[in-house]
Amino acid sequence: MISFKGRHFHQTLILQAVRWYVAYPLSYRQIEEIMQERGYDVDHTTVQRWVVHYCPQLEKAFQKKKRRPKGRWRLDETYIKIKGQWKYLYRAVDKAGDTIDFLLTAKRDTKAALRFLTKAIRRNTQPSLINMDKSGANKAAVRAYNQASDHSIEIRQVKYLNNMAEQDHRGVKRITRPMMGFYNFHSAQKTLAGIELMHMIKKGQMKKHYRGNLSPAEQFYALVG
Repeated sequence: MISFKGRHFHQTLILQAVRWYVAYPLSYRQIEEIMQERGYDVDHTTVQRWVVHYCPQLEKAFQKKKRRPKGRWRLDETYIKIKGQWKYLYRAVDKAGDTIDFLLTAKRDTKAALRFLTKAIRRNTQPSLINMDKSGANKAAVRAYNQASDHSIEIRQVKYLNNMAEQDHRGVKRITRPMMGFYNFHSAQKTLAGIELMHMIKKGQMKKHYRGNLSPAEQFYALVG
């Protein structure tokens, strides 16, 4: 149960501000201005604290209602700037384009790729095949997972088949670009959880019996219930 106890504003207002930030290319100051136009005096730093606090909880609630991905994955990583330095956002989508999982890492190596792979399998299902680019680290990570767990995930390195994953990064980049980079790794992790959450909702990844006829915004708010 996501709690709003002790907050100075009603949960409806808090959730709306959080959703605006993770759904649209807006800055915290722009959301502050929008709130002021609506008659609410909310400082942009307050909105930032709401985003960092609630996004991981909302994303966790969504995982319980998320549609099961298909068994063939496309794995790729993209760059995210934190304190002026590039970090790495590992992401995987299935052959239908649905987001499987994501993980922000400080490095782009076998250890980071294996950590992402382990997380993705734990929260979803084990794939039968993973397609990737020519990254040696990603290939080594899948081999290490197969060896450690006595499983056999097929590895395929066909660049054009990974275009789906590369194109899907755009949905996240569109939101993070106006942010001009994050100030610390901790807040970046939590904010990206919200951005990825909204991206999955917009792609219709909530199970049908939960989704019903709700709009993406309504599905987001319903995660609190």
